[in-house]
Parts: sequence; structure tokens; C-alpha cells
Amino acid sequence: MSLAPGSAIGAAAPQLGQPEPPRAQQAPWQSVTSARGSEAAHRFIASAVRLALVLGFEIDAVNSVQFSNHTGYTHWNGQVLNSSELQELYEGLKLNGVNKYDYVLTDHRWFPSEGYTRDTSFLSMVVDIVRELRQQNSRLVYVCDPVMGDKWDGRGRMVLGFEIDAVNSVQFSNHTGYTHWNGQVLNSSELQELYEGLKLNGVNKYDYVLTGYTRDTSFLSMVVDIVRELRQQNSRLVYVCDPVMGDKWDGRGRMYVPEDLLPVYREKVVPVADIITPNQFEAELLSGRRIRTQEEALAVMDVLHSMGPDTVVITSSDLPSPQGSDYLIALGSQRTRRPDGSTGTQRIRMEMRKVDAVFVGTGDLFAAMLLAWTHKHPNNLKVACEKTVSAMHHVLQRTIRFAKAQAGEGQRPSPAQLELRMVQSKKDIEDPEIVVQATML
Repeated sequence: MSLAPGSAIGAAAPQLGQPEPPRAQQAPWQSVTSARGSEAAHRFIASAVRLALVLGFEIDAVNSVQFSNHTGYTHWNGQVLNSSELQELYEGLKLNGVNKYDYVLTDHRWFPSEGYTRDTSFLSMVVDIVRELRQQNSRLVYVCDPVMGDKWDGRGRMVLGFEIDAVNSVQFSNHTGYTHWNGQVLNSSELQELYEGLKLNGVNKYDYVLTGYTRDTSFLSMVVDIVRELRQQNSRLVYVCDPVMGDKWDGRGRMYVPEDLLPVYREKVVPVADIITPNQFEAELLSGRRIRTQEEALAVMDVLHSMGPDTVVITSSDLPSPQGSDYLIALGSQRTRRPDGSTGTQRIRMEMRKVDAVFVGTGDLFAAMLLAWTHKHPNNLKVACEKTVSAMHHVLQRTIRFAKAQAGEGQRPSPAQLELRMVQSKKDIEDPEIVVQATML
């Protein structure tokens, strides 16, 4: 299971050597799901169902419901999107000028409650949106599945073979790199409600939990409670935490979440995490130490190890690179236990060429791929990081080439043009050519 903020994700890991993977947990607090398609991709806006991206479509998914599980189970808990919230999401797309689609797919929403009751205002709003979208694209195709009951699409596995249960901590019209965004935020009681639904059906069993951005201390504390309880079901569960708190600009660090989240990360979250992926500023916040040299960075990673996690990857830093100012340094440290009970530590450094653009979602992508590649190479941080960073390189290079071509010569690409080209990079994510080598320290 993957409870996924941005999101929380619960996922089941693929079993090495076995054709059918276990269920994965994605952290429950990630932002609204959106994906990119083939080079000549059509775009979808999908209500109620998340379509598989395998066939090369870019998808913007709007969840009309967020339930703990589908309604074929005995119990389900969760939240229902109403027509005003749907309109709020669509208005966000309009404000940014990105309400242009080739297809719309919906299923009609019927919910068992004292019989079947149809949400007519929501359906009417869908019709209004389709009519307006056709003003942007007269060839738009609307596919309507008038099914009674909650639609179950199988929740396709991630590209790297994980089954994911995703919980959206926010459902926004678009990411916050745009000028405008609208949407809804999941609170801690709603997160608990979703998790209780899983428990009632006995399906709260996961191999991994991945979490990212959140702004609420009670929500973050609830995540920790859920991770502890999930470990009672599976003592080998791995919790991967991207402690999103801030970053450095022009050499100065700035938090973009409330400061009261820091003690929650330090005292509650990091101690239960197995893998953490802070940037340099976040590593400094968590450890209470400055990083000015590689030696200080290694000492900070030792401090973070002492707080709990066996694997620490500082995903970016402003440390000077021998290759010059066009390169960025990442550092990793993995603590392993030998059969005789002793421990060893593997440390690596990677140097990546900078890309002159502001991307949104790279931290989520890094953490997700590191989870997958450490699963496949559990005791080889060097290989796991080489595959993760090389895949990142391919995605970003493809994205910037596309964005510059769309923007035109001499123009800076827009946030819409800089949306990560994920589906186009499917093969690079599955089997990345290693273009960034890690150095053992």
C-alpha cells in the first residue's frame, strides 16, 4: 500500500524473481495526480478513475471521491468532492490558461446510501466544463461511463513494478509553480478516516510508505502514528521520507512550510524513517549543523544516521565541484549491518550538470525512484543512486529540450512547458543509461 503530499504514498513492492508484486503503500499526502504522455500525447482530464499512463496519454486526474478502498469491500471511508470544489479546481486551470484537453473521461457517480442517490449538481457541473472545454478544442471527445457504483480501475502498477495506494494530501488544479492554483487540502482527521477504512477491511499491509510535502503538524504526526501501526503488520516495512521544508536561493536558506514542522520532523518523523532525502538546507535544519565542506556534510549525515535512518541522501548542495560552477553535488550514506552484527557505512558523491530552469516535482521523482532502486539494490547505494540520478538526468534533459522548443528562441519556458516529461521518459525510468557515475568516499 502506498499512502502518498505533496502526498503520502503506500505501496507494495515487487518481489524480486516473482512475477506478481505485493501491494505498495504510497504516502497519503501528495498533491493531485498528474502525468505526462507520449511525444504526440493527448491530454485527459479524468474524473473518478486514474487511467493507466502506459498507452502514452498525459493525464490530469480529478478524484471525485477519495476512499480508503473501492466499494466492493465491506467497509469504506473517505471524502466526496462536491460541485463547488470541482468548479474551484477547474477555475484554477482556467486562470493559468491550461484548460485545453483532447479527451474527457467520466463515470457517473452513484453512492450506496439509503439506496442509490445521484449527485446531479456534480454531473451538471461536468457537463458545463465539457461545453467550455469544447470552446478551447472543438474536436474534444467526451467519454461517459454511466456506471452505478464506485469505479475500480485496478490502480495500475508504477512503471518500476510497484502497486500503489495513493492518498492525496492536497487536490489542486495544478502545481504551485504556476501563478494560480485552487483546490482542497486533506486534514489529519480525514487522513485517519481513510486509514480506518483500510483497517476495517484488513488491507493495511504494506511494504513501503513514501511521504513528501505537507504543511500541517497534526497531519505529519498522524503519518507517524500510521507508520508505527503499519509496522505492527509488517516489521520489515520501509518508510521513505522526503522532509520537504525549504531550500537555498543565492546562498540563503528559506523555509516554505511553517517553522513548527521542524521539531515534528526532528523528534517524530526522522526517528521512524529508514530512508530520508533532504537537500542541504533541510539536512542542516534537521541536524542543527552547517555544511560548508564535504567533511561537514559527512558529519551531518552521521548525525542523521544517529537519529534513526540507515540511508541518507543529500539530494543537492552548494558545495564547490571540481568540474566547475555548472555542476551540483549530491552525497549519500548508507549504514549496513553485517551477518556478524557489526555495521559498515557506504558513502558516495555524485556530480550532476545543472539545468537552467525551475522544475516542480523533481524531489518527488527522486524519492520515488530511490525507493524503487534501493529495493532492487538494497545493499548497494552506489548503483541505486546512479540509476536514480541518471534517470533524473534523462527526464530533465527531455523536459528542457521540449520546453525550449515550445517557448521559442530567446524566451524563458513557462511552468506549463516545464511540466516533467514523465511518460515520454518511461524507458529511461525503467532502464536508465548510466550517465552520472558515483564516486565512493
